[in-house]
Amino acid sequence: MEIRFEYTRKRSDFGRPCNFSDLPAEVNTERVQVTSQGVNHVEGGWPKHVDPRNTEMTSRYREEVEREEIYTRAILRLGTLMEHCIRQNNAIDIYEEYFAEDEEEEGDEEPPSAKTINVLRDPNPVKRTATHLSWHPDACKELAVAYCSLEFQDRRRDISFDSYIWDMENPYKPELTLMLSSPVVTLEYNPKDWHHLLGGCYNGQIVYWDTRKGGLPMEVTPVELSHRDPVYGAIWLPSRTGTECFSASTDGQVLWWDIRKLSQPSERLVLDITREDQLKNALGAISLDFSMSMPTKFLVGTEQGSIINCNRDAKTPPEKIANVFSGHIGAVYAVARSPFYPKVFLSVGDWTARIWSEENLDSSSIMETKCHVPYLLDGCWSPVKPAVFFTAKSDGTLDVWDFLFHQKDPSLSLKVSNDPLLSLRPQDNGRIIGCGTKLGTVTLLEISPGLCTLRKNEKSVTSTMFEREARREKVLQDKQRELQVRAQLLAKAKKEEQEDPQEVFKQARADFFSVIKAERQRRGDTESLFGEGFHQHELS
Repeated sequence: MEIRFEYTRKRSDFGRPCNFSDLPAEVNTERVQVTSQGVNHVEGGWPKHVDPRNTEMTSRYREEVEREEIYTRAILRLGTLMEHCIRQNNAIDIYEEYFAEDEEEEGDEEPPSAKTINVLRDPNPVKRTATHLSWHPDACKELAVAYCSLEFQDRRRDISFDSYIWDMENPYKPELTLMLSSPVVTLEYNPKDWHHLLGGCYNGQIVYWDTRKGGLPMEVTPVELSHRDPVYGAIWLPSRTGTECFSASTDGQVLWWDIRKLSQPSERLVLDITREDQLKNALGAISLDFSMSMPTKFLVGTEQGSIINCNRDAKTPPEKIANVFSGHIGAVYAVARSPFYPKVFLSVGDWTARIWSEENLDSSSIMETKCHVPYLLDGCWSPVKPAVFFTAKSDGTLDVWDFLFHQKDPSLSLKVSNDPLLSLRPQDNGRIIGCGTKLGTVTLLEISPGLCTLRKNEKSVTSTMFEREARREKVLQDKQRELQVRAQLLAKAKKEEQEDPQEVFKQARADFFSVIKAERQRRGDTESLFGEGFHQHELS
């Protein structure tokens, strides 16, 4: 006997996934509502109105929190528990390495090297110079490149005024085209609001874009209130709103702006080192640097070879020009404060790169490279190694210097292009550096690990080196002043020795007789007075 049973189902029901859902319970229980929500910890949990890069704002916020009663109770409650944990940790170091001093590194270090990983070319048929590079603050996934022809009265036809934002995953086509009526000389991403991009134009205007709204500018400064020459430096300032910036130009002015109101500058400084605040005496700014570690100071490199250290918090405009450093023969194309030692800064101009210390106000640079045959056109510090910096030369060569090991020659010299290199910008990790050429080609180089990995005690050794060189330069300066004073005294004594003895005798004789004559005349006048008085007495 055959047992048979048929199951029937629609064809559309076959293979359908099981969908489970929560049903209301029949018992009397309280149902919990659950929601999924993400939290952004990129800025370390700081409130929105606090910029974590601004030490003044963070310290003020900490003081406000520490005054709260809830904070005091929480610290007292957690103190006992933390003390117990600390005592446990101090009982024994579980991470201690035994015999570490006896261990030797296996194998030799890899020699310094660099390799090309990408090339970004100007998509226009008429090539222009890649004048400035700016990496996206979020993991450096994009690169903004300013393209501009710096040749005076360039009459080439069909020359484009556009600049571009490139995506590193698609190097063949720009991610976004930044359109404007005048070429952009400099571009900078806003470190607080990544979508805002600041630009300084060839005609002196300041412009900013919001990349979420396309390549058209959001607002442009009026021509009559802008710079009169090309803007070679435009930098964002740390502020609560993240909308403040300042710019410098070869017209000799530094202007402060707020992108919420670009109709006029909020502040103005004339780079007159005579401190007379006269625009006719101003020095043209061709490079600009600002560091978060010193929020009130900034450095300006001039066309005349001087470096001006300015203080924005000074009361009067002449007082804002704190110090002037002189040492370069030609224009200072780059100036950069060290990311590890705020009082040490780098300058690039003419045929050398120099390292300065703010503590030595009247002396020259504490360290410098050798004089090269080609011009040096740009330079920057490594963001991860305190003694490493990069220089770009007019023959298309990139030099990587490590002053901790070699001071006479670069650790790595790489021929990047046959055209002059005019712009450099490393990523925050120091592993990749972008090099812009005169014909608009941007080459991305990957540096070997030895030049972008911080070694043990490297910071302290580099700090000791800079302090030693600063003291040495100060001693040499004092010695030079002493020699100058001695030379002046010797020249004066020599001049006295070279006088003719006969002339000296004649002069002494003339002085002697003139004194006698004056004395006789004085005595004769006295006797005549006495005689007249005696004659009058007899008559009486």
